[in-house]
Amino acid sequence: MSRVWLPPEEYAEQLMKATGFACVHFTDERDRPVQLHSRYSPAHPWHMPGGTMEPGERPWETAVRECHEETGITVSGPPRLLAAVYGLPGEEWPYSTMGLIFDGGRLSDAQIQGITLDPEEHDEFRVLPLEAWGPLMPAQDFARLNAVTKARRTGVAEYFDTWDWGEA
Repeated sequence: MSRVWLPPEEYAEQLMKATGFACVHFTDERDRPVQLHSRYSPAHPWHMPGGTMEPGERPWETAVRECHEETGITVSGPPRLLAAVYGLPGEEWPYSTMGLIFDGGRLSDAQIQGITLDPEEHDEFRVLPLEAWGPLMPAQDFARLNAVTKARRTGVAEYFDTWDWGEA
């Protein structure tokens, strides 16, 4: 079998297209997840602070930037990875999605009370026991939150590859 080597630009055009994101997982001191309510995504109403990577930005930089923009909290490192997340493209989004979720730690009551939401992105936040999040979000989002919670508890990062677009 002979191979035809392509110039990098041509080869790159044939590869899968993907966007990257990074998030920060917080809990309160009783290990109850902190979630933000989205104003822009009715399909995924509750989620962790985070967002899409900008060109030239590394995942940890994205997580720190997005977390600060969305909550006013500045997380510090070193980064501790809780999960790698992958989703196939769908009708909602034409690209695959790859993301990393980092551990933001446990927030004190004062830190939680000090959360300042970006009103263009989020209209509220809640701190609830893990089980209480199930009815408030799509099954795949709850499964991801559950995987992240397990990773925090066990110290072993999770691989979550069923966060596909168009599934709720």
